[in-house]
Amino acid sequence: MILGFDTSSAHVAVALLDGQVIRAAAQEPMARGQAERLFPLIEELLASSGTSWDDLAAIGVGTGPGNFTGVRLSVAAARGLALSLGIPAVGVSLLEAAAFDTPGPVLACIAAPRDQAYVQSFGRFPEIPAQLVALADLPANWAVPGLTCTGSAPTAVAARLSANSAPPRHAPAEAIARIAALRWRDAPLRPAPLYLKPADAAPSRDAPPHILDDA
Repeated sequence: MILGFDTSSAHVAVALLDGQVIRAAAQEPMARGQAERLFPLIEELLASSGTSWDDLAAIGVGTGPGNFTGVRLSVAAARGLALSLGIPAVGVSLLEAAAFDTPGPVLACIAAPRDQAYVQSFGRFPEIPAQLVALADLPANWAVPGLTCTGSAPTAVAARLSANSAPPRHAPAEAIARIAALRWRDAPLRPAPLYLKPADAAPSRDAPPHILDDA
């Protein structure tokens, strides 16, 4: 039994995977209040499926890219649960989750502010590493025959690359749980946030004001 969850975007998403079957899943749009809603939603899904915390074999968690606060929330929750339950936690990027089970060369595309997108290729050579890119700056040579753009922002990217566009095959938490199910036995490293842009509240680069002496 694998629990997958994600709060990297304006939602709280949870899924419970039993073998190959999603036993329960929920995704609630939510720009604020994710910290207060995550654990109650998990407990609601466990109760509705007749599952207890002790039934879980592993946890899968979305590590971003996305909202800084949301990513930190999920990763910290997964680490805490893994420690308290004595089970592994598997970090899964939302780019990999978006591309999961989509055949052929795939470019995962996740919406980002200011006409940008987080992107990463899968099954394409050469690979396009995970990065934040402005839609206006997409390189034309990223297009390859049969390329499919998928994720939360595939249409604009596909149009600029003359590529195919398709929705993800799985909802985020469901894809995270399925990927975690493939990896949890391999002693995975502790989940860590995947940040591809600087924090919005970055420290000021201006020099501090001069403080006058009393003398």
